[in-house]
Amino acid sequence: MRYVIIGAGAVGGTIGVLLADAGHDVTLVARGAHLDALRERGLTLRTPDRDVTGRLPAVAGPDGPPLPADTVLVLTVKSQDTVAALDVWADAPVEGGGTAGERLAVVLAQNGVANEPAALRRFARVHPVCVWLPATHLEPGVVVANGHPHPGMLHIGRYPSGADDTSRAVAADLTAARFVAPVRDDVMRWKYGKLLANLGNGLQALLGRDVPEALSKRVRAEGEAALAAAGIAHTSVEEEAAERGDLVSHRPVGGAERSGGSTWQSLARGAGSVETDHLNGEIVLLGRLHGVPTPANAAVQTAVRRAVRDRIPAGGFPLGELEKLLG
Repeated sequence: MRYVIIGAGAVGGTIGVLLADAGHDVTLVARGAHLDALRERGLTLRTPDRDVTGRLPAVAGPDGPPLPADTVLVLTVKSQDTVAALDVWADAPVEGGGTAGERLAVVLAQNGVANEPAALRRFARVHPVCVWLPATHLEPGVVVANGHPHPGMLHIGRYPSGADDTSRAVAADLTAARFVAPVRDDVMRWKYGKLLANLGNGLQALLGRDVPEALSKRVRAEGEAALAAAGIAHTSVEEEAAERGDLVSHRPVGGAERSGGSTWQSLARGAGSVETDHLNGEIVLLGRLHGVPTPANAAVQTAVRRAVRDRIPAGGFPLGELEKLLG
């Protein structure tokens, strides 16, 4: 299969370079200075063991010839950019007739759980991935992946449930590229578990490494209560830790630890948008639908939007201001 990685940042860049390094046909999709860097000098992936530069085709969108029928689209943009990306790629023509939305599989290697229903509106074949992949993208043309001995664990299945031959084929290719890639009939249960873990992303983006433990526990407790009220199953911290074991640990790269998670990186890069409305906002939505108070998650949403609007640097939001929003 051929792979088109839509969003060649931290997660997409790691997956794309390692798939190509394993011998697969990979095209990267990016924009701005990052796209320019990919075209000029390739994408350099720095890992605890080695650096590898993938000099891969890089495009801004599906403006070339029709896509081969064996293409798999891998969506790795942040959730706030999902709909725009899906709209662009769903109508891309495919060799032999038809469109990508009608004929091609789309794999969603993203945080959050709102991407899958958005994709199913436009694509007939949707494959969710629960992403455990510690990587960082702050500099055009460079991605740093701290996972060791495997770069990441990528649970894959079919949406809304089950798994199929495409799930298994993609998992086999990811495994050959050194990822751990379990095939799951209940992959969304794993993604909801990851959603709970990601509720701390906004807090880290706001406060840096010094997040009060009580606040982290509060946003997660609200999340668990909202999922319970909605009747949504999710994995537990213990189940996730047992599954991951020592297969994906954090290791320094070039003597440096990972700076921060995906939301922190968006603020650090001055990206102009963040995924918080699709993480903490998902819990706020469920809480409002099912009568569960979620004030801490709503406060995180408000604070992160303010940080983006006022260009407050990552980790620089005053704790006192956040406490005022918490009430």
